[in-house]
Order: sequence, then C-alpha cells, then structure tokens
Amino acid sequence: DHVLASGRNVNVLVLDTEVYSNTGGQASKATSLGAVAKFAAGGKTTPKKDLGMLAMSYGYVYVAQIAMGANDTQTIRAFREAEAYDGPSLIIAYSHCIAHGIDMTKGMDQQDLAVKTGYWPLYRYDPQRAPGKNPLQLDSKPPSIPFKKYAYNENRYRVLERTHPEEAAAFMKQAQAQVNSHWKKYAQLAADDVTPDGASKLPPKAGAKPGQAAKPAGRGKLPPGF
Repeated sequence: DHVLASGRNVNVLVLDTEVYSNTGGQASKATSLGAVAKFAAGGKTTPKKDLGMLAMSYGYVYVAQIAMGANDTQTIRAFREAEAYDGPSLIIAYSHCIAHGIDMTKGMDQQDLAVKTGYWPLYRYDPQRAPGKNPLQLDSKPPSIPFKKYAYNENRYRVLERTHPEEAAAFMKQAQAQVNSHWKKYAQLAADDVTPDGASKLPPKAGAKPGQAAKPAGRGKLPPGF
C-alpha cells in the first residue's frame, strides 16, 4: 500500500493464492468466504478483501485483475499497459495453489471456471485513458455458471460439505450472493457516467476533462437461477 501510494513508477505483481502459501496455507484476508484453511477449519466466515478496489481508490494507480487460464490475451494486454504506465501499477493474478486441494494439472481450467462464475472478474483500470473515458474496463462476461461449480472442484470447499453439509450449504448460499453483488458492483462501475453530472462512483482520474463513457450492453445481468 505504501509503495502504491508513493506515486512512483513501480510495477507490482500479486500472485493471489488466497492463503499464506509460503508458510503452510494459513487463512488470510485474501481467503474467500467459506473456504477451509489453517486457522479457519470451519470455513472462513468473512468475505475476501478486494485489493483491486482499494488500489483503484487512489485514482492514479494502474490496476488489473487477470487469470491467464481464462483469457491469455487480456493477461498480456494488462502487463503491457502496466509496463507502459508512468506511475504505480498493480496486477492481481489468480494463482492456483496446492493448498486449494486440486489436481494441479487442472489449474488453468479452474482459473477459467473462477472467471465464468463471476467470482474472479477480469478488468483493467487505467487512469491514463482518454479524457472523458471511463478508466475501468471490464474484460470478462457476466456469470454463466453458479459459484459451487467452481468451488466444489477444490478440497478447501469440498471438505466442509463432507463433514458439515448444512454449514457448507449455508456458506455456498452466502458466497453466491457475495459473488453476485461483487459482479454487479464492477459492472456498474465500468458502465458509469464519468462526468460530474453522472456522479460516478469511480475514483477521480487526475487531470481528466468532463466526458461520458459508453455503457457496455448486457453487462451486469445475471442468468436465471443466480
């Protein structure tokens, strides 16, 4: 946070495994709701911290969230833009981990599922976009499958279903609601009017002139049953 706040031309890459992988897989603020990890044996009871949103609140930090297994083109584009950006940049990369309890040969497929559920939206926030243009671009489609289709491929979610099915079902319900809310928030921000009259919720872009961003069609809508 101090590095990003400095305003210096630095590039930061976060490999997000959602646990403290280097010390044995303990739960952290990045661990998702309902996931089992060390120090959260009954499932984590609070949602995952949104690091990207915190970084975007500065308004002068380039921020991207990527998952190479879901969209390698967007991944490359984000790295190129971050390198070219004259200021602090942050890329948050979905990183499958042995602590998730998955077949690691299927890790890229699991990344794709994380994006398709809406749990891991792909986006780029570029403060240097043309004046009047919304700096936030949402690069992934609306959720097409429920969260549990992704979650129950991983032992960190599945173990609770085996041992405490009622608690697991309650967590899945909460997690799905959280995913829906999270996706809708990003879809709304990406579609927001960035003019003063539009009362955009996005952090202000330094030096930007009034303008209006085009609203992407169809984003923010969820399939029936979500």
